Amino acid sequence: METLNDIAEFKSSPDLVEKLYKYGIHKTYPAGSIILNENAPIRSIPIVMKGTLKVIRMEDDGREILLYYIKAGESCIMSFLGGLHNETSKVKAEVDEDAEILFLPVEKVPEFIKEYPGWLDYIFRLYHKRFEELLEIVNAIAFKKVDERLLNLLKKKSEILASNTLPVTHEQLANELGTARVVVSRLLKQLEENGIVRLGRNKITLV
Repeated sequence: METLNDIAEFKSSPDLVEKLYKYGIHKTYPAGSIILNENAPIRSIPIVMKGTLKVIRMEDDGREILLYYIKAGESCIMSFLGGLHNETSKVKAEVDEDAEILFLPVEKVPEFIKEYPGWLDYIFRLYHKRFEELLEIVNAIAFKKVDERLLNLLKKKSEILASNTLPVTHEQLANELGTARVVVSRLLKQLEENGIVRLGRNKITLV
């Protein structure tokens, strides 16, 4: 499990780490749990200690698209921004891999910004990383074909899970890519025929 002392920006701020543990609420969630829904009030900021979250944007017609993953040691910049401005959530956060999360009450965020430079550095680093990831999403949707986006998503999941075998369904991949399941199934079959993946029941292996 990631500890707050492992986060680079916090290593020189033991007082900050102590307060995060003091005011934060520690919870565990199985994969598939929803920890934040769109339009829900933001009352706390999640810091992932173990596991992975995925942040999703849902369209009015019910389609979803994956925006980015939150790994151990990271938090959700959308929650930071929404909480600071007393706005409701614009995204959904779902547990992708069994997770342990420290929830910091949102009212503590501006207080820590004033007191601890490391906390502000942490927020800026997350903002920079998420901005780059969102640019990649825009670029992929605008310029890349679905088959390339699918393969990139599989590689990203493999990197996060540190495994070539991914416990994922065609439906889940379709939702994350914002496309139809039948399209994903057809493309996966092509990838299998080309020797790039091996398909199993509710799992896909990158060869």
